[in-house]
Amino acid sequence: MSESIHIPDHSDQEWQIDNLPNRLTIIRVLLIPVIIGALYITLFDIPWVTPYERLLGYFAAVVFIVASVTDFLDGFIARRRQIVTVFGSFLDPIADKFLVVSSLIILQEMGRIPVIIVIILVLREMYITALRLMAMERGISVPVGALGKWKTTFQMIAIPLLMAYDTIGQISMALLGSIFIYLASLFSLYSAGQYSLGLLRKIKHLKKQKKKKKPPLSEGV
Repeated sequence: MSESIHIPDHSDQEWQIDNLPNRLTIIRVLLIPVIIGALYITLFDIPWVTPYERLLGYFAAVVFIVASVTDFLDGFIARRRQIVTVFGSFLDPIADKFLVVSSLIILQEMGRIPVIIVIILVLREMYITALRLMAMERGISVPVGALGKWKTTFQMIAIPLLMAYDTIGQISMALLGSIFIYLASLFSLYSAGQYSLGLLRKIKHLKKQKKKKKPPLSEGV
């Protein structure tokens, strides 16, 4: 008797919610109000909070780093175990945007980031997200360039430094954070332009391919 070969069905897996990458994404979302709350409470002149403002800044910075690490881990685990779910595909990029944008807004409210920098970084995220959605609808894949990766790196270094906002020896976290956030805004503008040009090239290439595939019109005899 021949043995039957079992082919695993992955159709149900994409609708699963309870898996490790999704748990990490949910943890990242839950950490956002913890970060914002720790910083927001320092905006008020509360006598029992004032002595702990420095500690709350460090606490928010550490929690932000932990949340950022979960972003790396959930993607790594999902790729390693080949786990792709609708829930994860939807929530993961939103969680990233919520984490960064909310952190930028609270830091601007605290006077640690100029409002123009926040506007540049937030609008850039909205613009790139819209472009990616349009590209996906057209079946176009435009990979993230090196400038975009540098922008993300500078941004993720700057934010916790500006949250801690302390000076250790001769090292000023405020100064370093400001330098990195300005670099992130500069790279965000260049990477947005790079991404836009790459998308336009792909669209033009697709148009040329479609024109070539069109059959020539037959002339009447």
